[in-house]
Amino acid sequence: MLLRELIRNAEDTLRQVYPEREARQMVFSLLEHHLGTKPHTHIIEPQYQVAEDDFAVVMKSLERLAAEEPLQYVINQAWFYGRAFRVAPDVLIPRPETELLCREALDEVRRRGFGDNVSVLDLCTGSGCIAWTMALELPASRVFAADISEAALEVASSQGLSEAGPEFFKADVLREDLGRQIADVGAGVPEKFDIILSNPPYVRESEKALMRHNVLDWEPSLALFVPDSDPLKFYRALSRHASALLSENGFGIVEINEAFGEETAELFTGAGFRCTIIPDLSGRPRHIKFVPVAK
Repeated sequence: MLLRELIRNAEDTLRQVYPEREARQMVFSLLEHHLGTKPHTHIIEPQYQVAEDDFAVVMKSLERLAAEEPLQYVINQAWFYGRAFRVAPDVLIPRPETELLCREALDEVRRRGFGDNVSVLDLCTGSGCIAWTMALELPASRVFAADISEAALEVASSQGLSEAGPEFFKADVLREDLGRQIADVGAGVPEKFDIILSNPPYVRESEKALMRHNVLDWEPSLALFVPDSDPLKFYRALSRHASALLSENGFGIVEINEAFGEETAELFTGAGFRCTIIPDLSGRPRHIKFVPVAK
């Protein structure tokens, strides 16, 4: 089949599920992944033929997309901070909002004159995109990252973006004894960290009705949802742990639910921190930066 015909047929299929522009972008991304083609290939090479074996692979992936499986899971890849990360249904697909968290953290490192030799703790690491980004952008840093999901830790630890990456370990941030869980990782783990980062679950169960099926039906509920009765439970735990684990000259940043910016900040303020609410590109409360109050 000619490439231009495959593009037309694939777009027709996906437009049944997605808006036209999104469907077109997904088709080009899928074909680039499987065939190595570019969005303009069918224009400059109008007679480009798709091999039979390649056509079969593309069609299988197209069926998955038409069933609203996210493109990133279909191709097992998502781009984050300029790097390709392995993703699977065991982990959330990295979002641009979380890139902003990393950018703010790196900017804060430079503002404080820390240099690269810092210790970083990433809690609820998921795919490991935060931990790996910090480790690669600060090559002399020591980065430790935890998650309760063994399947997520397998994905995070298998990114293979460099020979010396973060140290991943299993831990439950909702337990009181997080410090002991971290100490059990072994020698070389600091008692205090210069930076604590986290993108914990924060979507209320009642918000499911507002979410698209390609998120709701595929991404892991464990990493997304919190009960309406206690939507800030992870931040309550994180603020408590940060008061024990963050160095006196350090800082932390957490991603938040935009509906609870002030309430989340109050938890960290109550734990002895000075807080700044950081908006996303749309101006909505998206991150909280916290630093210890000088004693």
